[in-house]
Amino acid sequence: MNLLSDLQYFPPISSIKSSYHFSHIIFEQYDIYPKASFRNRLMIANANGKVTLSIPIAGGRTQRKCYKDIRIDNRINWKNNHWKNLESAYNRSPWFSFYHDELKSLYERSFGFLIDWNLACFDWLIASIGLEQIRISCTDEFRDSYDPAIFTDLRQSLLPSNYDQFSIPKYHQVFEEKLGFLSNLSILDLIFCEGPGARELLKTVN
Repeated sequence: MNLLSDLQYFPPISSIKSSYHFSHIIFEQYDIYPKASFRNRLMIANANGKVTLSIPIAGGRTQRKCYKDIRIDNRINWKNNHWKNLESAYNRSPWFSFYHDELKSLYERSFGFLIDWNLACFDWLIASIGLEQIRISCTDEFRDSYDPAIFTDLRQSLLPSNYDQFSIPKYHQVFEEKLGFLSNLSILDLIFCEGPGARELLKTVN
């Protein structure tokens, strides 16, 4: 089966669940870059609650360009800021130290285009949770619709405005005793809290 999807920055857990049972994921790269999406932001939790980490976009978010042409504004040291936030939030999680070195090396690499960064993040992600069998490609043109007998189209279905409406399995989070369970955070939250067990939990998502 083929899945059409947005390529997001370490996306919410439900997005990875949606990808789990597909053998081929095609990421949309020719649509006009949306103002509000998870393509340049992820959501984690620290002791004070939810935290949104955003990648600065060269030229701002309102420009009408294809996603593949969106450049990162690397004049801002966003990678260092994001990494420090991840360390602070998950240093006490059971599995952060296990993934620390490889993930840190990813944040030390240089990327000019947002899509290239997100592809690198997705490659790291599927290797970390053992989903390397999934074949990945990108669209070669924009089409409004695809044959539903061949493609499942989930483009623009998961947004910052509705991410918390998707059901995911509960697992123990770092600050759960203080904050309660926070649903559908970045997949990194699940990985740092559950490690290799994240793959099994993804199977149980409704």
